[in-house]
Amino acid sequence: MAPHDLRRPFKRPAISDQQRRRELSLQRQAQNRRDAQQHARCLASTLIYLQSPHPESTSEPQVEVEDEVELETEPDPEALASEIDIRQASKLRGSQARKWFARQLMLPEWMIDVPDQLAQDWYVFARPAGKRCFVVSTNGTTVSRLRNGSRLHHFPSALPNGARNRDASGSAQSYSILDCIFHESDHTYYVVDMVCWRGYSLYECTAEFRFFWLNSKLSETGACDPPSQYHRYRFSLVPVYNCDQLGLSAAYSGEAPYVKDGLLFYNK
Repeated sequence: MAPHDLRRPFKRPAISDQQRRRELSLQRQAQNRRDAQQHARCLASTLIYLQSPHPESTSEPQVEVEDEVELETEPDPEALASEIDIRQASKLRGSQARKWFARQLMLPEWMIDVPDQLAQDWYVFARPAGKRCFVVSTNGTTVSRLRNGSRLHHFPSALPNGARNRDASGSAQSYSILDCIFHESDHTYYVVDMVCWRGYSLYECTAEFRFFWLNSKLSETGACDPPSQYHRYRFSLVPVYNCDQLGLSAAYSGEAPYVKDGLLFYNK
């Protein structure tokens, strides 16, 4: 019998495991954004209700309405715990800081199949070769931590509240967290994502908004300027492209000021 006669028909499943996990992750992020918006609407409506004049009454129907409003404004315990973790992260020390930061970085995985709507729904950029890390600026200092949570550098920077100088502005309690790759050959932190900025969390924001915020805010601080007394390491943005034919070609073969180490894809 010929070898080809022994072959059995094989049909690839309609949706791969990676595609299914990708869709579940996107659905979870969208649900978290909807929950945050709903909580904000409930809070706003409650404030308006409390500030509006209404006649005093002891009738039971009005008491029930007030109880319902109070129940709607109770914060989600998980969201509150997450916000507390973010707010206190910059104050952690030792093993607690290492454990917290080791759980925060979003680790990429190999793209084994092409997602649907790749050109419309995805960004692509060339990953700089170097050490992946978090950079946190708060209380007049800046600290970078590796994927395992250990400290890489402790230095002053031009990031918000990242150095103790007379030109520092903003609240002493504000903090910023950037997702970076440290490129050792030119001693530069290449920023690939923004997690928090001046105390405002971007955890549940879309990549499209985070990249826009990153490009508009980072240059305003002077963090992209050459090193100086109060700015030991230079920060730089990574060129991000739409994931179409031109964008893929530019990310793969275009010139870059750093050594490339593959491509990274971000869902918008």
